[in-house]
Amino acid sequence: MGAASLASVDGRILPPEEATISILDDGLLRGDGAFEVIKLYGHHPFRLDEHLARLSRSAAAIHLDYDAGALRGEIDALLAAGGDPDGCLRIVLTRGGRRLLTIEEVPPWPASARVALITLSPSEILAGVKSISYAANMHATRLAAQRDADEAVYVAADGTVLEAPTSSIFWTAPDGRLHTPGLDVGILDSITRAVVVDALDVVEGRFPREELLGARAAFLASTTREIQPISSIDGNPLDVDGDANADAAADALRDAVELERASARA
Repeated sequence: MGAASLASVDGRILPPEEATISILDDGLLRGDGAFEVIKLYGHHPFRLDEHLARLSRSAAAIHLDYDAGALRGEIDALLAAGGDPDGCLRIVLTRGGRRLLTIEEVPPWPASARVALITLSPSEILAGVKSISYAANMHATRLAAQRDADEAVYVAADGTVLEAPTSSIFWTAPDGRLHTPGLDVGILDSITRAVVVDALDVVEGRFPREELLGARAAFLASTTREIQPISSIDGNPLDVDGDANADAAADALRDAVELERASARA
């Protein structure tokens, strides 16, 4: 993520360089905690309720207690205090009981991404949990970089397509229909993915890597990158400029943002 412009630690708003937690917090020592990142559009947090509901599910899954009411008030106070109006709101809950909020810059994503398929053995224990234990995700991206790619896309040991480390994947099958892995394969219930699935005619299911490698076009979807076309998979080029499905997904996300912002202003 980009540099943080404002922070809150358990409700105390301060410059990010002054925000601290104990080095004995297991959130730091063991990566034990949960988090969310929410895109801001003119200080409006898109799909805030959905993000907070997923945070609650993640925390419950790892038996992490927190004060949801206090957190909601701290979010409102931090947004009112300012920071980057078109940045991202990061929420981190640590095992040490801390509630950490930052308003950060959106990372400068390129117009398209080259991806490499990386085999993953998913843990059933953390399936669907947005945990702060992100070392494996970060290393997958480094492995992809070694193969001259910008991002990894996970496939299971049996070849089932899963997701990217920080985003969902969609692709156009040879018949022209838009496909994406179903939630039952163990991927994260992405907020941006849900917007696309709700708005477009998307086939969800369990798909082999061979289908993805034979796709005509594909894109990644996430909170910060929004809709990002994929230019190649394992070195095989894909159609970037003529992908009507990617254009439709970008339009659907833009419409959802504007509708929610208009509703919030009303």
